[in-house]
Amino acid sequence: MADVARRFGVEVDVATVEDWEPADRRFHAVTAGQAWHWVDPVAGAAKAAQALRSGGLLAAFWNAFRLPPEVAEAFGTAYRRAVPDSPFNPRAMAKSTLDAYAAMLTKSADGIRKAGGFGEPEQWRFDWEWSYTRDAWLDQLPTYGILTGLAPDKLAEVVREAGAAVDALGGSFTMHYATVAVAATRTGGA
Repeated sequence: MADVARRFGVEVDVATVEDWEPADRRFHAVTAGQAWHWVDPVAGAAKAAQALRSGGLLAAFWNAFRLPPEVAEAFGTAYRRAVPDSPFNPRAMAKSTLDAYAAMLTKSADGIRKAGGFGEPEQWRFDWEWSYTRDAWLDQLPTYGILTGLAPDKLAEVVREAGAAVDALGGSFTMHYATVAVAATRTGGA
């Protein structure tokens, strides 16, 4: 991601949130998309408070989704064959993944409170839909965390069967999403 940003002329620092040093820089916002659960919730919030101007916003976002049952079933079957020992059940993706994010939101909000320097954290939710073509879905599918470590032949098998499921639906499907966030405004500071 840093290389892509640099190609567009964006200055990039590469570090973990906890180890990053803002120096004398202060920002209006610190955001994290699909990533804050990898950050220590207290240390990350404390670092955000250090980097934010008074009135700045810390916002961590996640996208909860629900796959159509036919796509989830095909994906689950292929994934089970590729990774039979995995505790993850992709068939469960036919149900909303929103409940899985509730614990992350609570943990993040608690970390913000413990770090101090912020007003009371808020939780936000935005419901939306996105229609995927077969090709668009198969481009995105390998980026899912549970697939990024698969051997190329296993990944190809999962992608092939997921593509066949989308073909059976007429070549596209609509995914239901809920974007959830925990956000807090920096109080005091510079």
